[in-house]
Amino acid sequence: MIAPASPPLGSAARTRPRLRPTVRELAPALLAGSWVLAQIAYPLTSSVARDRITVLIVLLSAATALTHAATTRGARFAIGLLVAVSGVGLVAEIIGTTTGYPFGCYAYATAGLGPAVAGVPLVIALAWTGGLYPVWMVAGAVADRTSNRIALTAVGAVGWDLFLDPQMVADGRWTWCDEGSGLPGLPAIPYTNYLGWFAVALLMAVLLTTLARRFPPLSDPAPTAMFVPIAVFLWTWFGSILAHAVFLGLPRSAAYGGVGFGILGVGLLWRSRRRGPLLRADRDPLP
Repeated sequence: MIAPASPPLGSAARTRPRLRPTVRELAPALLAGSWVLAQIAYPLTSSVARDRITVLIVLLSAATALTHAATTRGARFAIGLLVAVSGVGLVAEIIGTTTGYPFGCYAYATAGLGPAVAGVPLVIALAWTGGLYPVWMVAGAVADRTSNRIALTAVGAVGWDLFLDPQMVADGRWTWCDEGSGLPGLPAIPYTNYLGWFAVALLMAVLLTTLARRFPPLSDPAPTAMFVPIAVFLWTWFGSILAHAVFLGLPRSAAYGGVGFGILGVGLLWRSRRRGPLLRADRDPLP
């Protein structure tokens, strides 16, 4: 009796979705967990300790974004992400502090934030990557077309800044020349800042979306590939509301940021309810 031929090696792996991520794919989740712990420590510190925690938070957020990008789309995409977001962010910040465009007239207090270029701390450039990447990822999960993804990324970035700017201004990280033409309850941050954020984030989203076409998701993605950016996004949304309202004494930014970031957040929750779980292994998790 002749035994039936064995299936080609690896064919089962190609026909079944993987049930567990690899050790390498767990790295972004471990970094994200460390980032959450550092954020929890932020309101409990002051002076030099808060300076160090601030820098650590930024480094961990950027590392989370870059390692997730590398494990899902490859190292070249991660490098492109760094250039398209941190590189453009640094140039925009240098132009902004020098000319007042596109954000308005402002200046950084560089003490405590590490090395700077033309008055802009390098950690600020990394903050753009750490903050924008999860917004761009969630926008991709929500949007049904490329143009909508780009627009939603810019809207989400402004929502993030509604948390970020009041917190950093209160902490003395930067100051604005015009301190009287902002939102009600947040007069020290002019409207031009949010317009500038929208414009710069729009450009970054275009670059990222173009880059993603060149470097599509790797084959055989982890079943939880979207877990990290979604978790980072949701923690930023709900954690920032709690921190600003309860621990930092910034109830107005808690409200503004909650609504601004919530535009994309509500879309994410609606999309998950209407189209099914975002973490299923049998669908492309990286639109």
